[in-house]
Amino acid sequence: QVQLVESGGGLVQAGGSLRLSCAASGLIFSNYNMAWFRQAPGKEREFVSRITWSGGGTYYADSVKGRFTISRDNAKNTVYLQMNSLKVEDTAVYYCAAAYRFGDSVTSWGQGTQVTVSS
Repeated sequence: QVQLVESGGGLVQAGGSLRLSCAASGLIFSNYNMAWFRQAPGKEREFVSRITWSGGGTYYADSVKGRFTISRDNAKNTVYLQMNSLKVEDTAVYYCAAAYRFGDSVTSWGQGTQVTVSS
């Protein structure tokens, strides 16, 4: 029922920027905390960023703090990840995730979008 569709991935040079979008449907969007994860080849999926249901709280992995910004537009049922000063190490498949605010366990995942940063 719940669908999360990512877009905005692609190939970018180191130092460049990308903005990922995740459009949600089949849920009351404001009832969900939203998050971004990523998985690089040969590595486990790792947490990137999280935003609370109201947008009032944001959290970042140390590896992206100061470079990435998460935001949401509840009127558009969309969460964004603005990625600046990209590094080769940021290359990964990025996944959007939804977690019901009453429990905060991930219930839905997007299909993922590839981000490739070239040197």
